Amino acid sequence: MPLIECRQLTRVYHRGEVEITPLDHLDLDIGEGEFLALMGPSGSGKTTLLNLIAGIDRPTSGDLRIAGVDIGRLGRSELANWRSVHIGYIFQLYNLIPILTAYENVELPLLLHPMSRGDRHRRVSSAMQLAGIADRHDHYPRQLSGGQEQRVAIARAIAAEPRIIVADEPTGDLDRSSAREILTLLQRLSREMGRTLIMVTHDPHAAGYAGRSLHLEKGKLVDQAATVGADR
Repeated sequence: MPLIECRQLTRVYHRGEVEITPLDHLDLDIGEGEFLALMGPSGSGKTTLLNLIAGIDRPTSGDLRIAGVDIGRLGRSELANWRSVHIGYIFQLYNLIPILTAYENVELPLLLHPMSRGDRHRRVSSAMQLAGIADRHDHYPRQLSGGQEQRVAIARAIAAEPRIIVADEPTGDLDRSSAREILTLLQRLSREMGRTLIMVTHDPHAAGYAGRSLHLEKGKLVDQAATVGADR
């Protein structure tokens, strides 16, 4: 059974009298431990799909089941609790809090979980070590390079040990060298840690790190291709 099942998944917005359908009756299965790249032009529905899977938005119609749970039918507080346990989100522009150190940024979402200070420290330290940023634990975001900031953001996303990691253009603001390092790290999270990873990207080179690429246009799935998920 797939970890993520989308059936006739649709999202409709209204701007005044104009109806916008960024996602239109989409069917999709995503396996556990898969690294999936979502591609397509702006407005194709990539980020909408990402946000639905992450529990940030809700479908207008259709079914979205993750590990057998129909998350579209969860109440607001139930969905928030589910998201904090199951989802790690990586943003293009990092979304770090400038007045907190790297360590404190990674620790912040763990404060929502019932765990001891020692357990939080263990998880933060492990996530920062895995992301290759442990030596910058006491640095503030302004003291870090873009690649280092994204490593902190990745550590923050994985600290709660979520089953699913979603990434929205995670290398869009990085130079080629930093982007390659981040993509290799994401690949490791899937291959070695068994995390299910879904990445939105406009870059075919970035998509080449994934095990499978999907192309969306006008809210519909128009193409998909297996990739080798090559080391670059």
